[in-house]
Amino acid sequence: MNGTWNPQSWTASEARHLPSYPDAAALAKVTDTLTTFPPLVFAGEARALKADLADVAAGKGFLLQGGDCAESFAEFHPNNIRDTFRVLLQMAVVLTFASKQPVVKVGRMAGQFAKPRSSPVEVIDGVELPSYLGDNINGIEFTSEARIPDPQRLLQAYSQSAATLNLLRAFSTGGYANLRQVHQWTLDFMGRSPWAARFEEVSNRIGEALDFMAACGIDPQTVPQLQGTSFYTSHEALHLPYEQAMTRQDSLTGDWYDTSAHMLWIGDRTRFEGSAHVEFLRGVGNPLGFKCGPSLAPDELLRQLDVLNPGREAGRITLIARFGDDKIESGLPALVRAVKREGHPVVWSSDPMHGNVIKANSGYKTRPFDRILNEVRSFFAVHRAEGTHAGGVHIEMTGQDVTECVGGAVAISHDALADRYHTHCDPRLNAAQSIELAFLLADMLNAEAVDRAQRAA
Repeated sequence: MNGTWNPQSWTASEARHLPSYPDAAALAKVTDTLTTFPPLVFAGEARALKADLADVAAGKGFLLQGGDCAESFAEFHPNNIRDTFRVLLQMAVVLTFASKQPVVKVGRMAGQFAKPRSSPVEVIDGVELPSYLGDNINGIEFTSEARIPDPQRLLQAYSQSAATLNLLRAFSTGGYANLRQVHQWTLDFMGRSPWAARFEEVSNRIGEALDFMAACGIDPQTVPQLQGTSFYTSHEALHLPYEQAMTRQDSLTGDWYDTSAHMLWIGDRTRFEGSAHVEFLRGVGNPLGFKCGPSLAPDELLRQLDVLNPGREAGRITLIARFGDDKIESGLPALVRAVKREGHPVVWSSDPMHGNVIKANSGYKTRPFDRILNEVRSFFAVHRAEGTHAGGVHIEMTGQDVTECVGGAVAISHDALADRYHTHCDPRLNAAQSIELAFLLADMLNAEAVDRAQRAA
């Protein structure tokens, strides 16, 4: 991977988990069209996120990254976008209020379509068809026609991403995210959650603080931070022809940025040495995520960090640990020690979702809330033991009242999974479970702060 980088240089490396299009000319026509479209995000926004993440890497903040496992064309609706956004806002308020740390909010939204699959084919009742790879590639319907990769879907994905981003920008800066609205963020069905009362208590205390500030002459009209919030987007940079087509050279700095999202990440299946995905992302200026799992050796991680961040720029790399609750305590410490020893300024984030998928007796894939929580607790315990900062969480969640992950205070049972199982890919935390996780995370952040203060004393 040495030598000059350009947006096409990835094509000389090994690319796994890319779709095979029957008509290469049709794909080229679509990607050529995409190169003429406006950027979805701007380089300055990506740099602002990188600066925020640099603070997190220094232990002065927390990264909250969440959203759909895979966005779909069928569920594209402003209410779904709004509900996911406001649950993320609620989580961020809980974390900020409890920990007294700024929370960097990044959505798995406005571009999280493509998914790597463990098998290239799917078999149902003896019929074998290509696997569903995401709505921007092929259809979820189990027919031979729907499963053919169609490049026109990339144009629809771009349009949906643009519309989603437009709405998110309006929500985050147009008054909806004003802290005075904190009481209005609670979803109707949240009243059934045992955590609703606790969120109401936090909301009341925030209201009292705002009243005090207003009496002192400080109000949302004079303080922009109270009127709205910074909200960034992210997705796995899996579909390299699309990502290449969305890459632009910044007119101010001359650097290249992938303008499909503020932050992009490399998945566990595409982070191998010699990977085309690593080659592509090493050349763009966006902040990057890098999934770390049980199969990643410390030396390999250090080599990849040297490729992706040779200048050791703070805020550039977020290492997303996804082990499973039974493997994290044995696998994560060696990686943390190696990165700390070499002085790489990274954000450490926990993905407690991908290592904890099980199959219920009913046949549904699910994730037990207890396992998710156990992995997060172990993540914090490892960092406390190593003297490093547990800097973030990366979750698959939705603002909808789905029944996909069992457990939590709402006590979703295996039998109840079929009630509202709507995901196009993997099971997601619902709104109530997400808020519950935020309160439990806040307790962990407070414990870390106490521990850090004792060490400094």
